[in-house]
Amino acid sequence: MNLEKIMEKISEKLSKAGIELSQKEKEETLAKLKLLIHEFKIPEKEAVRTILNHIARNHNISNISEKMVFDSPEVKLDSLENEKRVTVKAKVIQLWDSESPSISQVGLIGDETGTAKFVIWKKSEKPKVQEGKCYLFKNVVADSFNGRKQIKVTKTSEIIEIDEEIETPKREIEVIGAMVHIQKNSGLIARCPKCKRVVSKGVCTEHGKVKGKPDLRIKAIIDDGASVYEVVLNEENITHLTGIDLNKAIKMAKKTLDRSIVLAELKKKLLGRYYRVKGTIAGRYLLVSEINHFEDVEAILNFLPTEVRE
Repeated sequence: MNLEKIMEKISEKLSKAGIELSQKEKEETLAKLKLLIHEFKIPEKEAVRTILNHIARNHNISNISEKMVFDSPEVKLDSLENEKRVTVKAKVIQLWDSESPSISQVGLIGDETGTAKFVIWKKSEKPKVQEGKCYLFKNVVADSFNGRKQIKVTKTSEIIEIDEEIETPKREIEVIGAMVHIQKNSGLIARCPKCKRVVSKGVCTEHGKVKGKPDLRIKAIIDDGASVYEVVLNEENITHLTGIDLNKAIKMAKKTLDRSIVLAELKKKLLGRYYRVKGTIAGRYLLVSEINHFEDVEAILNFLPTEVRE
């Protein structure tokens, strides 16, 4: 990168931090860059850091060098490396619930090469993303958690919505197994009308006290004898299996003044039975597109692994 390009980047980033250099300051900065890099052979990053510290002292600002981040290289999700700042172009596949007040949003993104978890920290003060839309995530930190690739959006990152379609890998599978557990935050739940997060006791971790919008969902564990799958059932899936739709669930809760009656009834109807489940793997979850009771005992035994049948 030539000196003029470096100077442009410095001016651009300083402008975003609220500092506008005068023409004289720009000329002085360019001269210092030339002296440090060409004459004294100081590495570019170190030269920029030195100049930024000088500008910070002149404008009574501390830690300005931490805010100075050059555009990072654009990479595909299958090429993420730990502790690297990168830019990725990806589609938001799914938003997940987060109980951490320090997290603004968390979920799964994907491009044509794979998927990765993303975390937007609340202190980053970045705009919300939406499921199904595509974005340019600039200057994010690549990392991994429990062996899974992820990106973290920080204060120095940018999120830009883009008007294009990004194809993500289709990871459709079929599972036959027993529903052995239904997790908390299942049944008749309330979602924040703004961010769609699950509301607990009338409080959204992002928007505070809100009037939650009712929804019906199940987060369950399906065990096929060899592996377990965390599955997510929407209202359509639940109604198909139990006959209980959202309106009926609301009436049940109002009659007893207790929404837990809905979950108790769903557990009676769903737990301990075998199902044929079709869906898409999204991170840790199997998002169910089709689910049916599987009543053929002989077929179940033939489907299960040999060590389980024996």
